[in-house]
Amino acid sequence: MTTIAATSPRTSNFSATIPGRIVFALAATLVVALAAHVSIPLWFTPVPLTLQPLAVLGVGLALGPMDGFLAMLAYLAEGAAGLPGFSPAGTGDLLQILGPTGGFLMAYPVVAALAGGITRALSSRTAKFAAALLGCTVATTFLFLSGASWFMHYTHHSLYATWIGAIAPFLPGEAIKVLAAAGIYSTLTRTKRA
Repeated sequence: MTTIAATSPRTSNFSATIPGRIVFALAATLVVALAAHVSIPLWFTPVPLTLQPLAVLGVGLALGPMDGFLAMLAYLAEGAAGLPGFSPAGTGDLLQILGPTGGFLMAYPVVAALAGGITRALSSRTAKFAAALLGCTVATTFLFLSGASWFMHYTHHSLYATWIGAIAPFLPGEAIKVLAAAGIYSTLTRTKRA
């Protein structure tokens, strides 16, 4: 007597359905919101140290460019509506998006899309880790350009003051986050194939 495994295509491929994609996108907004609350305020700048960039990179890598982009748009909408998803260092609403750290927040959809898109485009030609490392590096570079530009415009700081207040103190931590995101992604995709 042979037994056939009872796996339904609906349950085994839930993440590919529209409801599944919505569930995963909303779960991703929760992950980013939790990461935002791992926050260390700095006395010399309104920009806190948070785990948000790591979570946003992870969303882009996990969901891909389009779903990652849409998930981060949903995250911004949730925060603008007053849900407690942003760093506690700010006001936690639309004013936080328009405040000195707004350039970082507004960049999140593009950051997720860049991380996911570049990684997926390169994964067939290079190692998953290298693809994710490049994708996350490009995405993080965009994050800093957007965040620092907005910070400079909002605060009317000089280029040097912007470097000190919005870029330099965060570079070592961001390098670690990029390495962590690439490592986690390559490990999980390797495990998934096995």
